Amino acid sequence: MPAKQPIFITGIGTGIGKTVVSAIITEKLKADYWKPVQAGDLEDSDTLKVQNLISNDVSHFYPEAYRLTQAYSPHKSAAIDKIVIDIQNIVPPQTDNQLIIEGAGGLMVPLNDNFLMIDVIKQLNAKVILVSQNYLGSINHTLLSLLALKKYNIPVMGIIFNGDKDIYSKTYILNYSNVIELGHIPTYDAVNKKMIIEAGTRITL
Repeated sequence: MPAKQPIFITGIGTGIGKTVVSAIITEKLKADYWKPVQAGDLEDSDTLKVQNLISNDVSHFYPEAYRLTQAYSPHKSAAIDKIVIDIQNIVPPQTDNQLIIEGAGGLMVPLNDNFLMIDVIKQLNAKVILVSQNYLGSINHTLLSLLALKKYNIPVMGIIFNGDKDIYSKTYILNYSNVIELGHIPTYDAVNKKMIIEAGTRITL
């Protein structure tokens, strides 16, 4: 049986909820989780955050290909650590389970002088869930992200909207892009295992 196509969770920018959405999807599908590049916060990495939010005993969590000490763009953090990220070293773990991959920042985040995060998605032959969040400028950022994915011929499963609702923004994005909405995650008072399970009921995959 061929391996399931990986699902790559990316966002329209930094700090818009990729890690929480990754936890929600990982729990919902009882999938495995992998973040290839962690930049900064090594003692409280996104892998550890997701692992601490998962209730099932099926999901497996794989070590990062690159653990960078500084919370900057990966190419800058790698330079400070005196290394060069080689995307040929970003090899997905072998699993028969569905694999959820979380990116670092958005699609056009540089990993080195020649390659961006979107190049890694293409190399991994992954399909994408795009996380969007409403703020002034988010329509532009969402549509530009979708345009980049289309240019790279990367399949998009759909968009998950995170945070406050704006029907004008959401309607325009969906109508213009012809990409489906997979769900909307509202703002919760607390992020915990119960919230992750409840939020999963709001997502259609």
